[in-house]
Amino acid sequence: MGFRMGIVGLPNVGKSTLFNALTQTAAAQAANYPFCTIEPNVGDVAVPDERLDTLAAIGKSAQVIPTRLTFVDIAGLVRGASRGEGLGNQFLANIREVDAIAHVVRCFEDEDVTHVEGKIDPVADIETIETELMLADLDSLERRVTGLEKKAKGGDKEAKESLDLCNRALVLLRDGKPARLVQVTAEERRAFDMLQLLTAKPVLYVCNVEEASADAGNDFSARVFARAKEEGAQAVVVSAKIESEIAVLPEAEQAEYLEAVGLAEPGLNRVIRAGYKLLGLLTYFTVGPKEARAWTIANGTRAPQAAGVIHTDFEKGFIRAETIAYDDYVSLEGEAGAREAGKMRLEGKEYVVRDGDVMHFRFAP
Repeated sequence: MGFRMGIVGLPNVGKSTLFNALTQTAAAQAANYPFCTIEPNVGDVAVPDERLDTLAAIGKSAQVIPTRLTFVDIAGLVRGASRGEGLGNQFLANIREVDAIAHVVRCFEDEDVTHVEGKIDPVADIETIETELMLADLDSLERRVTGLEKKAKGGDKEAKESLDLCNRALVLLRDGKPARLVQVTAEERRAFDMLQLLTAKPVLYVCNVEEASADAGNDFSARVFARAKEEGAQAVVVSAKIESEIAVLPEAEQAEYLEAVGLAEPGLNRVIRAGYKLLGLLTYFTVGPKEARAWTIANGTRAPQAAGVIHTDFEKGFIRAETIAYDDYVSLEGEAGAREAGKMRLEGKEYVVRDGDVMHFRFAP
């Protein structure tokens, strides 16, 4: 399991260029005019994790299988999208299907690349997109409230809960605030998610900067980071131009190129780490002679549910999980060494999986 991240933004901010680079494909047409992406493009990328290669070497695994991250390139939104302007309705519907939003914001000046609003102002761009999403959420909630009120008066408990959540979200939206600021309990989370509110999605701001600012950012990106901090969002700096150049290089030449431009790693790594943090995800591993494999789960997942990510039968028939911490597996040179040193633990159904755990599940067929 990975997660689906929708790439959104105004036209001509570098969305499709970034998508092409991240997925190393030319599937999305990058062009200097609005609406060059007519259908959402979907691309899977391997999640880079040096720990997996280390484990595979120790375990002498024949295959190395990373976990995957899905990017969905959603065409540029414009002012009025919530009323169907541009290709608004289609794209708003596409956003509902992703786990999180990567909001690409233009943080560079270039006279050869037009800006749909006529000026470079990343915070104003953010507000334009956010406003359209809030207006769409407002319309969605206001249309369903009447029906919920009728059901609630008839004693429908689920309708009462949904109505309460709708009203709490409406208070914020009418005040110009996104629905992700609604305070919900663990018991209410499922019902709240069922509302499918666009502004309830976690947001990662991707500051697309010029090449010279790819490491530390610039004044434009600093304003975006300040905005992200205020609202509890995540932000990263990326140069889509550099990423697109890295993407076409042979793997052996990529490190040399990164060093030449003063970067320690590709921007993709930053995006993935920020996305994992945003969604509260972690990685555990399975290691054997056939394969070393990474698996993505939500923070707080118990062992049986983690096993279920591999196969539902593993969860249904779960007996125990043989577990070794990553550092112990490496320092003791594998499963046998960890077992001899007493570092292999037998964990039961209540065990909460930790990031980096190397696990082997025992189950009854």
